[in-house]
Amino acid sequence: MGKLDGKVAFITGAARGQGRSHAVRLAREGADVIAVDICAQLETVRYPMGTADELDQTVKEVKALGRRIVAHQADVRDASALRRAFEDGTRELGPVDIVLANAGIGAGAADAAEEQEWDEVIGVNLTGVWNTGRIAIPSMIERGRGGSVVLTSSTGGLIGVGIPTAGFLGYTAAKHGVIGLMRSWANYLAPYSIRVNSVAPTAVRTPMAADGNLTAIMERVPELARALSNAMPVDLVEPADVSNAIAWLVSDDARYVTGTVVPVDAGQLNKR
Repeated sequence: MGKLDGKVAFITGAARGQGRSHAVRLAREGADVIAVDICAQLETVRYPMGTADELDQTVKEVKALGRRIVAHQADVRDASALRRAFEDGTRELGPVDIVLANAGIGAGAADAAEEQEWDEVIGVNLTGVWNTGRIAIPSMIERGRGGSVVLTSSTGGLIGVGIPTAGFLGYTAAKHGVIGLMRSWANYLAPYSIRVNSVAPTAVRTPMAADGNLTAIMERVPELARALSNAMPVDLVEPADVSNAIAWLVSDDARYVTGTVVPVDAGQLNKR
């Protein structure tokens, strides 16, 4: 028996990294999964983004745990495409109980136009989160059985990173905005017993963080050295560390936890 038996989770950015880790962790607790990822490369993103093959791997890992999964390629900035993915998933798996607005991108490439850097990072990291919520939440209200929403922010959503490029400014502004969305939705949805929280990881060992090669990151952007400095003796946390926090937040173990930010940050915020 898992803590999420009979639940359905809607997860964006699920092809790899944190998103895949969340899908597998929740499936291990008994949840079925609607998985969404763009599976395409955005022009300003400097690292290789997730692929259709990687989304297929997420499907295989969830199915290997005996859970059902429906996967779609969709851009979270495109509300119509995201809604189609959501509706197709719920037709097959049933109503959604858990929403993880996880899709996100890192700061843009240095040689990109400022306007494009800003638009892409704000579009994915903030508008995409809003789209995810506004598509999934009405069905949760209508169903009347509560539920849980977790929005992925960042330690950069609680501090100013201090790098004045369009990409980093946009990333920091978007992640701050995610926390504002979370707090607003938490107040609005509390009477419906729908809980809304955020996680705020430090750097996580994913392709966005050069798969843990912090030396490469620091050489590229030396100003990040302080921003990525943790209190505990670890450079990065693992995707599973964030997934474990989320698995708690969406379970009945956290049934009265809402409107909070849970840092998975190895003490980075406290150190500052």
